[in-house]
Amino acid sequence: MSHVLTLIGNTSTELTQDHVDAVVSALQTGGVPDWLKPGHACDLLLAAEDPSALDTALAALNGATIDIVFQPLTHRRKKLLVADMDSTIIEQECIDELADALGIRDAISEITERAMRGELEFEPALRERVSLLKGLAESELQRVYETQITETPGGRMLCATMRQHGGTCALVSGGFTFFTERVAKSVGFTSNQANTLLVENGALTGEVSDPILGREAKVSALKSLTSDLNIDPRETMAVGDGANDLGMIGEAGLGVAFRAKPVVAAAAPAQINHGDLSALLYIQGYRSDEIVNPA
Repeated sequence: MSHVLTLIGNTSTELTQDHVDAVVSALQTGGVPDWLKPGHACDLLLAAEDPSALDTALAALNGATIDIVFQPLTHRRKKLLVADMDSTIIEQECIDELADALGIRDAISEITERAMRGELEFEPALRERVSLLKGLAESELQRVYETQITETPGGRMLCATMRQHGGTCALVSGGFTFFTERVAKSVGFTSNQANTLLVENGALTGEVSDPILGREAKVSALKSLTSDLNIDPRETMAVGDGANDLGMIGEAGLGVAFRAKPVVAAAAPAQINHGDLSALLYIQGYRSDEIVNPA
C-alpha cells in the first residue's frame, strides 16, 4: 500500500460504516478500511496513487459533511507543525476584536476579509488596519484576550499529542505577539512568532514594528525550523486559513487549509472544512489510544 485516504467525522456528523462502504465501492480499486477511531475516523489504504480518488470519494459521500484527505503513506506522521493563529488556532481575528473596542469593527473586518481572500496585499492592509487602532488603551488588549478570544477545539489535543510523540509545534502568525504569546502558552506550542504593536504612554500608536511578518516570513519560519530541527521537509505540516498562509501551505510536506477562504482551499493539498483541529492528528494516522487529551 502506498497511499491513504482518510475520512474524518465531526461533532455534527458521525462517520458510519455506510459512509466507508460507499467510498470503497466507488473507488473500485479497493481500499482496506482501518478504523483510527470508531465512528469518527477511518483510513482506506490504496495500493497505488489515484489522482481521482479524492473527487471519487467526495462524490460517493453525496454531500455528507465528512472531511477527506488523500496523501502518500511515506512521511505521513509529521515532526513539525507550523500553524497560523487567527481563525485557525483561535476562532477569531484579533484585530477585528480590538476594532470592536473602538466601535470600528465593520471598517476593519472588511479589510481583514479582503486581505484573507487574497484581494489585498497583506502588509499594506495590516498597516492600514493598525493605523485605525491608534489611541486604543493598551489595557484593552488583555480585556479582549480574556473576554473575546476562544480557542478552536482540538488545538490542545493536537499540540499535546505531537509533542508527546517527539514533534515540535510552532505558532507563526501575521497577528500580534501580545496574543500569540498567550495563545501559544495556553494551547501548548513550543514557540511563537508574530508582529508587535507599538505602544506609547499606555496606548497604541497606530503602528507596528518592522519588518512585518507576512506571507514570506511564514515560509522563512517554516524553512528555518525545518533546518534547525534537521528534519526532512516532507515531515512538516502547515495549517492556516488565509491568503498569507498560502506560501507555507505550499512549502510544507502537507499543507492544510482549515475552514479556509476559497483561494486557500483551492490551492491546498488537504482541507479540513467540518472537523476541529484534532482532525490534523487523524490525518497523520494517530489512533484514538495514542491521542493525548490534556485537562
